[in-house]
Amino acid sequence: MKEFYTKNREKVGAKLENGSMLIVFGGVAPVKRGDEFYPFAPQRNFLYSTGIDKPNLVYIQKKDAEGKTKETLYLERFDELVAKWDGAALDADAAKEISGIENYAYIDELYGHVAASMVGRMEKIRTVYLDLENRSLTAPNTPELDFAKLLREKFPDVTIKNAHPVFSQVRLIKSDEEVANIQKAGEITGEAFLAMLRNVRPGMMEYELEAHLDYTYKKNGCRDRAFRSIVASGKNACVLHYGDNNCQVADGGLVLTDFGAQWKWYSADISRTFPANGKFTERQKQLYNIVLGGMKLVFGLIKPGVVFKTLQESLQAYYVDELTKIGLIKDKEELSKYYYHGVSHMLGLETHDVGNDRELVLAEGMVFTVEPGLYIAEEGIGIRIEDDVLVTADGYKNLTVGIIKEADEIEAYMAQHA
Repeated sequence: MKEFYTKNREKVGAKLENGSMLIVFGGVAPVKRGDEFYPFAPQRNFLYSTGIDKPNLVYIQKKDAEGKTKETLYLERFDELVAKWDGAALDADAAKEISGIENYAYIDELYGHVAASMVGRMEKIRTVYLDLENRSLTAPNTPELDFAKLLREKFPDVTIKNAHPVFSQVRLIKSDEEVANIQKAGEITGEAFLAMLRNVRPGMMEYELEAHLDYTYKKNGCRDRAFRSIVASGKNACVLHYGDNNCQVADGGLVLTDFGAQWKWYSADISRTFPANGKFTERQKQLYNIVLGGMKLVFGLIKPGVVFKTLQESLQAYYVDELTKIGLIKDKEELSKYYYHGVSHMLGLETHDVGNDRELVLAEGMVFTVEPGLYIAEEGIGIRIEDDVLVTADGYKNLTVGIIKEADEIEAYMAQHA
């Protein structure tokens, strides 16, 4: 796999200015309380560049005035006491085998090396790239934001550029290896869905169903789920990011599940909706088939050259027609009461992956979700159906096509395991 990460770094390096330095932090595990930490998850651009999922590391790529690059991976030094308590730090040989990066140094040398690059005689870096993505004024600073602040104070003549758009461009088109990881995550997610269908019974708790998802992930070797699972019964399904999963599943009601396994840090993201007692009512099936028809409509639009926002606009127009026919709405202004999210988002190393842009033109190698939904709170009905698709040269490939979703298929499978 080190060849894969080497290619990734080359793609990024090709987009950097000459005479610049890219600094990518690996991330840290946030403190939970006292000496307890939340589980560590690597900063995805560091993972994309190195393949290493250990905390407190830094990757630097320098590009000189002639366009030649030099890479350095900054590692933690071995500490005998830390090794006894938490495990030994990643050594240089293991890091090279994973990443393909030959040159390494230690974290305690980082500041000195960066400063030397700002003022050195042989090289003088005038531009520094850092991932400055930030979505909140109140969230804690990332290491990149703190480092950018330090550079501005100490070297105000250096230009700081945001590396996030660079990584967004190169990560948008998935390699064969990445597609395989997403598809594997989808296969495990499909197995988890069937486990849920086999075990659901009216009267059980939402978290009991969630447990079948988690067990299936772990059984198949997944280190984690892609995101917090949504298991929403009845009116809970009308809350898009419902996550309490602590209500009783009612007989005659629907269960909406939005869930995904994570395989080698790549995410699947699937939604399915099913009847708790194994049989859709006529009203439930009517609405379910409208949502499923919307999904099939969107599938038919996917191919290179299509503008991303076309998928959403076409689905909305379809919904206006269908919901008017059944008397749920009178005109398009009422649609937002029952459908209030986008139909697609990019998928990859993050569940909501980089590259989400309404004006984006679809291209071969992009992977994203298709997830139409309808939410009729006054009837206690929420429905969402979601698959993961790859844009191909002449259309699309459904990476999660094997996960049953036709109403008759779901009823038949549940009847078999009642």
